[in-house]
Amino acid sequence: ESMAHSKNRATDGKITYPPGVKEISDKISKEEMVRRLKMVVKTFMDMDQDSEEEKELYLNLALHLASDFFLKHPDKDVRLLVACCLADIFRIYAPEAPYTSPDKLKDIFMFITRQLKGLEDTKSAQFNRYFYLLENIAWVKSYNICFELEDSNEIFTQLYRTLFQVINNGHNQKVHMHMVDLMSSIVCEGDSVSQELLDTVLKINFSLLHLVFQNLNKQAYDLAKALLKRTAQAIEPYITNFFNQVLMLGKTSVSDLSEHVFDLILELYNIDSHLLLSVLPQLEFKLKSNDNDERLQVVKLLAKMFGAKDSDSCTTRPITCFSVFNDIHVPVRLECVKFASHCLMNHPDLAKDLTEYLKVRSHDPEEAIRHDVIVSIVTASKKDLSLVNDHLPGCLYWRVRKEAMMGLAQIYKKYALQAEAGKEAAKQISWIKDKLLHIYYQNSIDDRLLVERIFAQYLVPHNLETTERMKCLYYLYATLDGNAVKALNEMWKCQNMLRHNVKDLLDLIKQPKSDSYNKAVFSKVMVITRNLPDPGKTQDFVKKLAQVLEEDEKIRKQLETLVSPSCSCKQAEVCVKEITKKQGSPKQPSNPFLEMVKFLLERIAPVHIDTESISALIKQVNKSIEGTADDEDEGVPTEQAIRAGLELLKVLSFTHPVSFHSAETFESLLGCLKMEDEKVAEAALQIFKNTGNKLEESFPHIKSVLLPVLQHKAKKGSPRQAKYAIHCIHAMFSNRDTHFAQIFEIQGLKLMVRWLLGVKNNQSKSGNSTLRMLTAILSSDGDLTEQGKIGKPDMSRLRLAAGCAILRLSQEPCYHEIIALEQYQLCALVINDECYQVRQAFAQKLHKGLCRLRLPLEYLAVFTLCAKDPVKERRAHARQCLVKNINLRREYLKQHAAVSEKLISLLPEYVVPYAIHLLVHDPDYVKVQDIEQLKDIKEALWFVLEILMAKNENNSHAFIRKMVENIKQTKDGQCPDDPKINEKLYTVCDVAMNIVISKSTTYSLESPKDPVLPARYFTQPDKFSMKSPSETEKPSRGRKRGAAANQDDKVQESKPKRGQKKAANTSTDDAEDQWGEDSSMAEASMETEDEQNSPPKRGRRGRPPKSAASKDETPSKGRRGRRKTAPPADEENEEEQEEEEDDEDDAGSENIEVKPKGRRGRKPRLVAAYIYIYMTLI
Repeated sequence: ESMAHSKNRATDGKITYPPGVKEISDKISKEEMVRRLKMVVKTFMDMDQDSEEEKELYLNLALHLASDFFLKHPDKDVRLLVACCLADIFRIYAPEAPYTSPDKLKDIFMFITRQLKGLEDTKSAQFNRYFYLLENIAWVKSYNICFELEDSNEIFTQLYRTLFQVINNGHNQKVHMHMVDLMSSIVCEGDSVSQELLDTVLKINFSLLHLVFQNLNKQAYDLAKALLKRTAQAIEPYITNFFNQVLMLGKTSVSDLSEHVFDLILELYNIDSHLLLSVLPQLEFKLKSNDNDERLQVVKLLAKMFGAKDSDSCTTRPITCFSVFNDIHVPVRLECVKFASHCLMNHPDLAKDLTEYLKVRSHDPEEAIRHDVIVSIVTASKKDLSLVNDHLPGCLYWRVRKEAMMGLAQIYKKYALQAEAGKEAAKQISWIKDKLLHIYYQNSIDDRLLVERIFAQYLVPHNLETTERMKCLYYLYATLDGNAVKALNEMWKCQNMLRHNVKDLLDLIKQPKSDSYNKAVFSKVMVITRNLPDPGKTQDFVKKLAQVLEEDEKIRKQLETLVSPSCSCKQAEVCVKEITKKQGSPKQPSNPFLEMVKFLLERIAPVHIDTESISALIKQVNKSIEGTADDEDEGVPTEQAIRAGLELLKVLSFTHPVSFHSAETFESLLGCLKMEDEKVAEAALQIFKNTGNKLEESFPHIKSVLLPVLQHKAKKGSPRQAKYAIHCIHAMFSNRDTHFAQIFEIQGLKLMVRWLLGVKNNQSKSGNSTLRMLTAILSSDGDLTEQGKIGKPDMSRLRLAAGCAILRLSQEPCYHEIIALEQYQLCALVINDECYQVRQAFAQKLHKGLCRLRLPLEYLAVFTLCAKDPVKERRAHARQCLVKNINLRREYLKQHAAVSEKLISLLPEYVVPYAIHLLVHDPDYVKVQDIEQLKDIKEALWFVLEILMAKNENNSHAFIRKMVENIKQTKDGQCPDDPKINEKLYTVCDVAMNIVISKSTTYSLESPKDPVLPARYFTQPDKFSMKSPSETEKPSRGRKRGAAANQDDKVQESKPKRGQKKAANTSTDDAEDQWGEDSSMAEASMETEDEQNSPPKRGRRGRPPKSAASKDETPSKGRRGRRKTAPPADEENEEEQEEEEDDEDDAGSENIEVKPKGRRGRKPRLVAAYIYIYMTLI
């Protein structure tokens, strides 16, 4: 009612001014108007909403102040004072303003907005009044009156723009707070936010976005950010609706910001992610768009949103952009990799998932993507080492290796050498050094050069002080894996070879020019070129370098110093700087020739190893030996450190021998040589051997002390020490022959065999004596001295060498024909050696000779002895060798039909007689009719017959059967008068016949050919058919098993004395009677013979102990290689016979080592044996 009354009062038009204030009109001056308005402002300022009388009194004045005269007044002071009055009027008359006309309200608020521009000048004398104006309208929320106006969006837009324009860094927090209050009230307290108003806000925000990027008005950005944070809940539905229309419905006309929608989304996300909670699903949908550019924009947006450090969307919702890591569009995949880099650093908890996606992209066909993968991993790892997990070592084998290697090298130096994150971090990245060195196995010279550079700069930095550098190298070498060690050794070797090649080039340049000179220089240039990148282009540069070296003596001398073995690390640095400085040109920043020179100098410059370095390294090793080093602190066990240090010194003694030439170094090595530790002494000997070539001349005081030590090691040291001591004496002393005469007299085994192979004749009978020596080695288990001082490994090597030597000699016909059957059998038994490695190597040598058709066919039978090898793999290998050799010979015969006269040496079936004969003389075959031993014989025969009988080519089964039948009509050619050996022969033939009959039913009775038996192995066949005891003396049914056994104990065959000729064969007419007598005698004497020949309870196959039988007894074949050979030929002199007997006597006096596993000796069970043979034949 009071308000209505006031309006009625206002209609009379009379204006009441505050006391002391006269009328304000255009008739007074500006100064007077300002003075009077100030009094009015003071009056309204002091009024409050409860002053009803005053409100009614000054209503006309309030209306008068809103007239166009004041709103459009040209003076800014007048306008400011009027605006302050109007602001107080809205405060006093709230909630209803005295102005009812919408147009008037619009004019008033537009007028007030224009006056707010005065806030821009904070140093203005009127700034406090402008601040009062802002504070008043913000506190009263005066602009909320405009909600009901049609032009409210225009008013609000103008207000927002004005505030964003005027705010600056001169304003304090209160100004900022009042602006936010004023603007947020418009959004939060309105019934709705129209699209026009929202568009106005977003436009302002987007325009400010560009201002922010240009750093023009950060305060405006902060104001917009604060506004959106304050109004997030109220404005979020309208923002979602806007983006839905643009992104999903494609209505780009709804706003001018449609084409910048992704930038706007990112900015809003950075301000407050809650503004876009409902927009993210729309973006996920966009990832499935068919438009490549649109997918790329979305991926870029999501990468920026999720990759931010303070972003929580990656953990609170699925990582939507991971699904496009495999996108078909290359830029999309590339953007994903870039996103992963930021995400790895800012969200370590996602490292596991991210690395899995990066591993997939590491094999991307695009090089740029592979490159970015490496950069991403390395960059993130430098920031946080935990991001380098076990899934990442494979990055070194990606097709972008350079960046990966350099990045990992930097990580290793930072965390392992400088220990910036402690021991645990160093342990975590310990694999890096191994993986980096493994790259040296790559064929690319660029990869190798990069590894060398990384080693010099990061793994063992060359700029470290000498002691620290050697300590670093010492513990690095101790912790490398085997392959990395080999790579490092190869690196030093390659650098050393290149250094020698450059030195050779320098020596050539000094020579007079000629045609041979040009050829030699060109050849050396080509060798050097192959050790540098891009040999095609580098060749011209190396030629140019050779020309420069000819013309520039200073550079030549610098390079000579650099490649000199005595060059120190400091000298090398100076030489490199001088040479590069001389070749560089400031006018030519890109100089390919200079780059090539730098590559060459990097490879040949000794930046790590010199005399001082070797001395420091030996001191470090001695500290570990003495127990004073900090090995455990470095994470290396002391024993491992010592072993690696000695190995490192040995390697360096090969590649840098001159660096050891100092009295201090040699004295330290001499101290190591005198240590009780055998490994240390052996290493010192090897180092002396490699480095002591000048010791006799340059260090005579060291020589006088060293020589007695070497002689002592050669005589009394271990076998390895003796060997190295001999090498040292040979390498270091001029009068070596005198020293050798005191130590050894025997020539090398291989030397003798090679000499024989070169001579290719046995006129001097050297082949006989060599074969006796070889068989003596086999008979003595490799210990010729019989003093027990040779270690088991060396004995095994000697046995292997002797066996292989016999194989090599057997490949020459002149030596094969002088190899006795006993020697052949002794050689064959090497394939049953107790040492697995000996068996393996011997089988490979045997197989190689047979495949080349160099070894005679009887050596193929040696593989039958592998049937009882305890190792399954060895048996399988032997079978494969048999198959290959048999097929090889069959194919050869098919392709060479004209070699029928050599059929006996090529036809695979002819291996059967040799196999039978070898099994007859097998030392493990002791008891003729022992069931277990017969089973072994059957297994060995089937080992070869199974392969031969796999195919019945040309009725080969009948041929084999005929061959076995023919053997039964002969006697053993080696021991024709030994009834037991012949009984073994017929028994083995029976077993073979049983196998042929039982395994083949397809052959015809007639053999296509008449087999020819080897004359050395079997006598001429008798005129009648021989029968085995099992055929002639079949036991009757019900006969007791022990009957024959009881009869065997009655008779023991007398043996001829040693060297005595054996009785001649009986006539053919009495052959049948003789066979019967021999059989019965053999049966009677078998038990005694078996007891003499059987091995001990735990004997070794083919290696039974030697008996103490007298020379008058006939040596049993149960002793390996001890059966006396046949009487020597007439042309052999008596002295050679005595020599052979002496060798055998010496060999017979030793004790053979007992094999860990073997067959036990068994008592003869003849009845059971005969029944077994009888039943199998039936």
